[in-house]
Formats: sequence, C-alpha cells, structure tokens
Amino acid sequence: MIEKSIYENYEIGFSDEITPTSDDCIFIFNQERELFLDENRELPNSLGDFDVEFCLYIGKFNDKKTFVANVKSDESFYPLHEVYKFNKDLYLMGGKAVLVRDWYISHQFCGRCATKTQLDEKDMMLKCPSCGQNHYPRIAPAIIVAIRKGDELLMAKHSYHDNIRYALIAGFVEPGESIEEAVHREVSEEVGVKVKNLKYMRSQSWPFPNSLMLAFTAEYDSGDIKVDGDEILKAKWFKKEEIIRYESDVSISDWLVQDFIDNAN
Repeated sequence: MIEKSIYENYEIGFSDEITPTSDDCIFIFNQERELFLDENRELPNSLGDFDVEFCLYIGKFNDKKTFVANVKSDESFYPLHEVYKFNKDLYLMGGKAVLVRDWYISHQFCGRCATKTQLDEKDMMLKCPSCGQNHYPRIAPAIIVAIRKGDELLMAKHSYHDNIRYALIAGFVEPGESIEEAVHREVSEEVGVKVKNLKYMRSQSWPFPNSLMLAFTAEYDSGDIKVDGDEILKAKWFKKEEIIRYESDVSISDWLVQDFIDNAN
C-alpha cells in the first residue's frame, strides 16, 4: 500500500479551456479504463493520432500541467493494477485521473431530467441548465475490517474472488448508516458473528471503480461463523503462520493483514 500523500507531487486544478502542449503530461485512458504509456512506460506529452473523446486539465503533476483524456481505441493499454508494480507515483495520480474521467463520462446528461449538462465556471462540477441539478464527482465509501480473536484473524472466501483464497470482511456503507454501523452490519451479514472495540486505522482511495476504503480493526464478541453460501463461501480463523498473503500489496486489505501479523502474539 502506498504510504505517501498524492499532494506530495500533485496540485489541484481543473479546466476544459486549457489544452496540452509538448511540455505537459497526459493520462490517456481507453474504454477499459486502461492507461496508455509510451515505450519507456512513461506518460506521453501529446495525444498522438488517437480519436479523442475529451481532454480535461486536472492540475499539476510533478510541476507539469496535467490532463486526463479518453480515447476510442481497440489497443490494450496498462491496467492500473499493473502500473502499481513499476511506478507507484504514476499509479497514485492515475487513480485520481481515472476517477475524474469516469465522472465526466457518467454525467454528460442530467440524471434528473436528461438535459445535456455544462461544466461549471469554477468547480469540478457538471450542472444542468434546465433543472439546476449539480453533478459532482462521486465516491462510494466502503469499510474493511480485520477481526481478531486472541492470536487469530477471521478471513473469508468470497465468491467473486477468483485468485484470492481468503480475504478480510468488507462492504459498502448503506444510506442512512454510519461507518461504524456498516462494520457491524457487514460482519453480521457475511459471517454471522458480533464484534466489539472497533478501531479506525486509516483510509485509501480505491479506483476500482470508485471507492474510499475505511479500514478498521475489531475484536470478536460472540456468535458462531455462519456464511450465506452466496457472497461468502467459507470463513474461518487463521493464526498468522497460516495466512497466505495477497499477490500484491496495493490494497489497504494487505496492510491490515500485515498489521495483524506484526502484532499477533
């Protein structure tokens, strides 16, 4: 997991009136949310011959004017998970860029009245000239929790994970509930136990596709493990030496598992 702040290399900005020059850098994405890089696996400074759908100025990255563009292309680019392996700074900024790209694509028309939206003069916001609805970039808050019982960690086998044997309990925050309530609900729904002594640890932007992950630890309180057999196939308690680590440390989930291993008796 990346420990540094995005703002070490990035300065916020936004405009559709600034166009890139040869000294700038451009995050070019295809329809699969994959990032185009040159032969040196670096950002291009031009749009080349791509069929460009849009190009937006999104601030400064490494002191260079920076843009995000979406192009029509059948070429295969670099998935952000792969970018993380060889350039973590590029991955971090790419996560910002792809979220802006997704927002702009998704709100070209007003979700309330279907009128074509317009960019605001100041903010990163699309506004409806008909009904006045404002459309800001949206993120989906989600919790993830490492549940401990003595020297054991609760992990579950999810039906949607093909390449991960066991993972931590996680889920999206529902309307009307707090993040703490989301932890208790998700744990109860997924594995049937109750937890106590919740402790917030840290957060992570997770652009797959648009989450803000909020990480907790918790202690087992009561109940027997009971899975639904649909979303969760299996769940059990692991001692630290029994845990099989994830293939990548890109996620806050891996950080929580490592924190457990480092602090387990």
